[in-house]
Amino acid sequence: MHQLSFTSDEYSLSSATAPLADRMRPQSLEDYVGQTHLLGKGKLLRQMLEKDQVCSMIFWGPPGVGKTTLARIIAGHTKSDFLNFSAVTSGIKEIREIMKQAEDNRNYGIRTLVFVDEIHRFNKAQQDAFLPYVEKGSITLIGATTENPSFEINSALLSRCKVFVLKELSAEDLTKMLCRTMADHRGFGSTTVHLEENTLPAIAAFANGDARKALNTLEMAVLNGDITPEGSIRITDKTLEQCLGRKAFLYDKKGEEHYNLISALHKSMRNSDPDAAVYWLARMLEAGEDPLFIARRLIRFASEDIGLADSQALQIAVAAYQACHFNGMPECNLNLTQAVVYLSLAPRSNALYRAYETAKTDALNQLSEPVPLVIRNAPTQLMNELHYGEGYVYAHDRAEKMARMTCLPESLKDRRYYLPTEEGMEGILKERLEKSRAFRLREEPTVS
Repeated sequence: MHQLSFTSDEYSLSSATAPLADRMRPQSLEDYVGQTHLLGKGKLLRQMLEKDQVCSMIFWGPPGVGKTTLARIIAGHTKSDFLNFSAVTSGIKEIREIMKQAEDNRNYGIRTLVFVDEIHRFNKAQQDAFLPYVEKGSITLIGATTENPSFEINSALLSRCKVFVLKELSAEDLTKMLCRTMADHRGFGSTTVHLEENTLPAIAAFANGDARKALNTLEMAVLNGDITPEGSIRITDKTLEQCLGRKAFLYDKKGEEHYNLISALHKSMRNSDPDAAVYWLARMLEAGEDPLFIARRLIRFASEDIGLADSQALQIAVAAYQACHFNGMPECNLNLTQAVVYLSLAPRSNALYRAYETAKTDALNQLSEPVPLVIRNAPTQLMNELHYGEGYVYAHDRAEKMARMTCLPESLKDRRYYLPTEEGMEGILKERLEKSRAFRLREEPTVS
């Protein structure tokens, strides 16, 4: 394994007393990592800042993605007085005091940006206390929440704020941030640190998109590293394993190993090999993979590789996702194991996958095919006159619960997309489908 060294002329760890995450807090958009879907060139939030037309807003996203930092940067960019307000420790009395200060600022021509962390913790009365000041423009309110604002924030307040969804940071973003920390004087730029090539990517993978967690882990690794006779610090794999509480597996910057492992899991389940599938599952979880990412792939697998051969598979995969959301790691590892073993041993069918892919090809090649008149809706007299819905038969009115109608466009009326196998429940569905198609192909008997 290659080693990396971050070197400076000085060695000064003791002078840095604030936590690393606070010291490395970005001061400008140029230093800010992630959220390119909001802050990239031409994106909405970036344009609002460039035009100095910032409105009240809600930042919704997981912990450690930079909600507070972004609010501070916006305050600095708009030359506003920044008031940091915690919903955990404050009540209506504190809100009124803050609002009075904002009103005083306004009288002096100073804009006030009020940042409310964990705004979802406020009750309705507390949230309502902000309303008149937001409406008058006395303050620009930025609320941060890890919960869905549609359910946790008053509709009256929410309607006056623009919601921006902040995404968890990628491993590549976090690795870039950690490299900058090693070179920056606010971080460990005044320290000579030797580390293995995989150290920073391993910390980034362990952090699961949380910048604060990544920086705290790096700080712990440096502070507990071995001090060499020359006064430098060496971070070994053993030190890193102790800080992570697990073996440091290598996830490279481009995510190749990340995708190799999920591919190994998927193909092991497809091959009905639960032993291999559980091994690859453990490899990913112990390397710091996000359990929700794995659960999402299991949901896809349930429909792509099992489908209607066992409809229970999709329910189990969705339940595993919910269990991961409720429990988190390490408790959810058994929930995922249960799903992986079940999916590995369930009957196989890729008929749904083939059906959609074939239908997608026809849909893309024939996007303008009209809907048959017989199955069009006819809510107006004009549509009736144009024969919309003419000849439509309500299937429930028939003893067979089917009608002899062609529901595909004329040019595709003979196409067959869903071709079920004989596996599991799909064998029964195949028999039903064959009877359905045979009935619909027969001509309606004429009444003499």
